[in-house]
Amino acid sequence: MSGIDTETRAAIVAARVAARGTILGWRAGEAYRAVDAVFADCPADDAAEAMVRATRLLGDPGWATALLQPLVEALAADPLFEPPFRTSRDGLRIGAVLFECPAVALSACVTSAAAMRRLPAPGALTFSGRRVVTRYVRGGGARLRRWQVALAGPGFRAADAPPCTELASLPLADGQVHAIDGRTEAQLLADAQSDVVTLVATVRTGAAPLMREHAVADGRLLRIASGDDRASRTEMLLAFLRLAGRADAGPRFDEATRDSAFHLRWAAMREWLALDARAALPRLEAMAASDPHVEVREAAARTLSVVRSRLEPACPA
Repeated sequence: MSGIDTETRAAIVAARVAARGTILGWRAGEAYRAVDAVFADCPADDAAEAMVRATRLLGDPGWATALLQPLVEALAADPLFEPPFRTSRDGLRIGAVLFECPAVALSACVTSAAAMRRLPAPGALTFSGRRVVTRYVRGGGARLRRWQVALAGPGFRAADAPPCTELASLPLADGQVHAIDGRTEAQLLADAQSDVVTLVATVRTGAAPLMREHAVADGRLLRIASGDDRASRTEMLLAFLRLAGRADAGPRFDEATRDSAFHLRWAAMREWLALDARAALPRLEAMAASDPHVEVREAAARTLSVVRSRLEPACPA
């Protein structure tokens, strides 16, 4: 808090202390408990059911008004009150996560029409891999550009990925609810005349393991990235074990090379080879011969000869 005078600093600290009781009361309140009840018994692995419940909830925005009202009153009473939301901001929009549970994350977002006019038109669109329901509280006179692409199945190859296809755009009206399956559908806002205000439910289960970014101009695949939080965490932990020189963690690397996510299998093998290539070699040979995913088999086969040449002693002259 450098640059803040003593009195203001004390006021901020006091506001944070007082906010704890307000936030605890808010979470125990009727509005919060009502939203929680919508998803409380939703099966953790049933994305379709979560979509149904989210669509029903977003059909009436009254829950959001009720949920936010106590916090708005607290902020009006004390400008230093900090609502308990994770927020994000970029040059185009600001958003906040209002509610989270194992089934969904509910958020609110304001997209600036002025920023949309000022910034260059996006050159890429993203298939997030997640199912999402959006209520356009204020459509802002915008239209929704939409694209479709084939599902990335177990044999997906980036080199052979088909381009996405643009569909007819959708004019947005205030109060409109729109669902999207991010495994095969993507969208971008365009031509907003005023700020676009949305309530968004993102289903957490049943996501595709990969996010795909395609070019707006011609639909070609530009890049892919992991959309699997679990796999990403595992990759990070394996990288830490490799950097820490934990050769005794071989069973953990071996286990990860047998994961259902093909991109995690190969990431785990790369880390294992960097840590202890001799120990990893038998598993690399098996992956080159029989991994279920063709790209992993090909990558393992290419790597195998390099690893063998480095491990085998040089022939005497």
